[in-house]
Amino acid sequence: MFDPLHQFEIHPLIPLRIMDIDVSFTNSSLFMVLAVLSTILFLVGGIYHSKPIPGRWQSLVEMTHGFIMNLIDETVGVKGRHYFPFIFTLFMFILMGNLIGMIPYNFTFTSHIIVTFGLATIAFTFATLIGFTRHGFQYFKLFVPQGAPIYMLPIIIPIEILSYFSRPVSLSIRLFANMMAGHTMLKVFASFTILLGLFGIAPLAVNTLLTAFEILVAILQAYVFTILTCIYIHDAVHLH
Repeated sequence: MFDPLHQFEIHPLIPLRIMDIDVSFTNSSLFMVLAVLSTILFLVGGIYHSKPIPGRWQSLVEMTHGFIMNLIDETVGVKGRHYFPFIFTLFMFILMGNLIGMIPYNFTFTSHIIVTFGLATIAFTFATLIGFTRHGFQYFKLFVPQGAPIYMLPIIIPIEILSYFSRPVSLSIRLFANMMAGHTMLKVFASFTILLGLFGIAPLAVNTLLTAFEILVAILQAYVFTILTCIYIHDAVHLH
């Protein structure tokens, strides 16, 4: 029976247990490694033979670098450039994971909530550590909006705290839901193309358009995840 969710199943490639903990190397782990290797290949290959007049590959690498740098300048400010390596790494890892998952029969690890929640938790923890490192206990002022009436603080502060700690949840669900829904939809339309045979031209055309749209979503979701991380770092650096 056709199952559009079969593509999201995790299978151990190298079974391994430490005590009672399953630390097997899975298909998800494999494609995470491939995302890292693809990122290294993309960056190193583009600048290995760098020239004053860049070629297409070098231009693409420089454009990606400049894009993230401009994003940091616009959201965090000049002070945010200290955190460029972290933000750039996060963006490239998610982007490569999303794009590799668009290749037929590949695995999309960003379609799993545990992966996206892990990435969101890392970003959230990083921003929180920046806040406490730069401001100490004054970082708690983040939960007290400027100009808020004192009598409203018992209501506002719990809301601000709840909103703050919900950041990794919303950040992870946004990426996971978009990638899972998009790939499920592609699988469903692809099955229609096969089942209808010669009459599957219309579903094939739709699937082609959906594939192009899903590639755009893959890029956009990496951007959204990154810009929200930059906003969290902005709050940590500048408070209110």
